[in-house]
Amino acid sequence: MTARRDELLEAAYQFVLDHGLADLSLRPLAQEIGSSPRVLLYLFGSKDGLVRELLTRARRDELDALARIDGGGLDDVTAALWAWLSAPQHRRLLVLWVEAYARSLVDPEGPWAGFARGTVDDWLEVLARAQPSGERRTRAGLARRTRTLALLRGSLLDLLATGEEQRVGAGLVT
Repeated sequence: MTARRDELLEAAYQFVLDHGLADLSLRPLAQEIGSSPRVLLYLFGSKDGLVRELLTRARRDELDALARIDGGGLDDVTAALWAWLSAPQHRRLLVLWVEAYARSLVDPEGPWAGFARGTVDDWLEVLARAQPSGERRTRAGLARRTRTLALLRGSLLDLLATGEEQRVGAGLVT
């Protein structure tokens, strides 16, 4: 990757964190980040190529955060994950994540193809590391991780919809 490509990808990433992907158009994006549609097409191959790179960038932020959550049992890791998910400074990333997740379900052939499935696998792996190895390999262990993931994701959606961090967090940890 060239330095200019990296610079434009980062600027475009900040743009989609603020504006989302729904109405992403190359011309306004290029103008906003100090480039041209032609340069973006040259560097990323297509608008879909750029969107794939943006989602890869967002996923890297998510994976970096998940990698820092370590230690303790499943309840401790769940609490740490919720603390990260509910932190106001992560809202833009999480709104983008929800948009990409939903789009990957609605348009599985688009640039977000596999995004939802990939994030499910990522999060189940983090939760698995929090379980004792004997539990991790059982159906009951997988069921517990799946339930925990569903509670976290549902709570995240509720938090993003209402902003009621205290109510949603209390419901998650009781």
